[in-house]
Amino acid sequence: MTARSVADRAGALALGVPGARRMVGTLAALRYFGVEVGLAFAAAWRRSLQLRVAVSTLALCSGVVLVLGLVLQTQIADRLVQGKVAAARLQMETAAAVLEHDLSGVNPDDSNVQGTLNKALDRLSISTLTDQPSAQNAGEFRAVLATSSSPDGSGAAAGALNTIPMDLRHAVQGGVMAREFGAVAGVPMVIYGQPVRTAGRDLQFYLLFSMAAEQRTLELVQSTLFVGCVVLILLLAAVTSLVTRQVVRPVQQAADVAERFADGHLEERMPVKGDDEVARLAESYNEMAGSIQSQIRQLEEFGALQRRFTSDVSHELRTPLTTVRMAADVLHASRSQFSPGLARSAELLVDELDRFEALLADLLEISRLDAGMAELSAERTDMHSVVAHATDAVRGLAEESNTPLELDVPTGVYAEIDPRRVERIVRNLVANAIDHGECRPVRITLGCDERCVAVLVRDHGLGLRPGEAGLVFNRFWRADSSRARRSGGTGLGLSISLEDARLHSGWLQAWGEPGRGAAFRLTLPRQVGTELEGSPLPLVPTDEPLDEPPRRQSEQLDDTAHGEVRPGELPVVRPADPGSGPDGYYGAEQDTEAASTGEPR
Repeated sequence: MTARSVADRAGALALGVPGARRMVGTLAALRYFGVEVGLAFAAAWRRSLQLRVAVSTLALCSGVVLVLGLVLQTQIADRLVQGKVAAARLQMETAAAVLEHDLSGVNPDDSNVQGTLNKALDRLSISTLTDQPSAQNAGEFRAVLATSSSPDGSGAAAGALNTIPMDLRHAVQGGVMAREFGAVAGVPMVIYGQPVRTAGRDLQFYLLFSMAAEQRTLELVQSTLFVGCVVLILLLAAVTSLVTRQVVRPVQQAADVAERFADGHLEERMPVKGDDEVARLAESYNEMAGSIQSQIRQLEEFGALQRRFTSDVSHELRTPLTTVRMAADVLHASRSQFSPGLARSAELLVDELDRFEALLADLLEISRLDAGMAELSAERTDMHSVVAHATDAVRGLAEESNTPLELDVPTGVYAEIDPRRVERIVRNLVANAIDHGECRPVRITLGCDERCVAVLVRDHGLGLRPGEAGLVFNRFWRADSSRARRSGGTGLGLSISLEDARLHSGWLQAWGEPGRGAAFRLTLPRQVGTELEGSPLPLVPTDEPLDEPPRRQSEQLDDTAHGEVRPGELPVVRPADPGSGPDGYYGAEQDTEAASTGEPR
């Protein structure tokens, strides 16, 4: 048992258990209040430039005022003491001369010397009070006259000899004038002692001068200095606050204007007053804001022109595309009457028309998203049915590529979503995983918590190299332009999916590592307007790397080149698209609402 615990128990026994509990509760409340005040002050100190400048200036000025007050008090006290000592010494010399004249014929050993000493002191008091000039008057005093030459004080004495310090008495007995500070009955005194010559041996003469007046003066000076320092510090605080406000106020205004400008109010400008540094700062800021506003407007106009051009071209191409589609359908329906080469060409024509139509649909959709014309038709929907429909839409592509689909999709997971857009997102992700999964299983997982739902699509293909996870959502980005495609592609699938996720206030995130495949996670709030704070499914998988690394595209092309070409089919080699992104593992794939689609990684 420590000494602290013993003291705590003793205090509890002394106060009683209820009293101890109240005391502990009060201490805890005070401690909590102190911590809260400290945290609030620390926060205000970090956020307020005016507070930092005012407190720092006030602290420095307070230190200067304190030092100045101490110096003034010391100087005044020294001057008071020096004046008192000088006046007392002069009065002591004058009184000693008077006594030597009056007692020159007195024998200290006479039996009647006591009365003589008393009379001498009475005359001394009267003479010094009436003859001494007021400028040299040391004020009230007490006189002591003694004949004793022994330390025990035996002999005749006029006055309170016992109030004289022994050190001073020994010095006077040595035949010199001496001075000492002391206190008599709590009153500070300056005591002078001097031997006085007589017909016999010397007498001991002492004068005790009261310093009560000087003490009262010093106390008055101290109180005056204290009040003056407090008033001066308050005035300094007010002046400092006013000065710092004049300096900080323009900075605060500039910060407010910059925040409003960053929020989209491009017409916000700082007021320009005068020709000082703040005015030059305001002029520079206004010039910068005007330049930025002009550039933003140019970019907006260019973006609007680009979106309008894309939309107009997409609409204008639909009429000739419909005509070409009708002719291609006629040719495709009659391909059995053609030679194998012409039949294959008719099939390729229809396939490319499908891709062309998908590209037009994606361009129109991305134009609507860029223009902010997309609307969210949210309704309470079971995520199981949405994921199931999206998976069924690409199951033919999975069977064609011999890619197993593993579903972990529980029922009864409801969320307020736009079913058409979410189904398109999931379909794009699953088709993308099939195209790049190297015929390995693709797993689709549905998870939820109280605030959000998530769909995770995991493949075990070649994966993504460092830095490519942030590029897969770029439009027309391709990691490997030489990679063969199974389903074709427009290069806009994941871009549209990302915008659809943002329209739901959700997240669409990608992860990948070479040799471990890739994972795409869609996280959506269960209720419209809910802010996401996390996801119920982890994006980075915890499974081990695959024992057998997936084959690269060059190996697949070699297998195709050495394999058999079926009768009536021509091998197709598609060149790299111009303007594609950096080389990587994955190529650009297609994405439409009606067909199984993928996306560039």
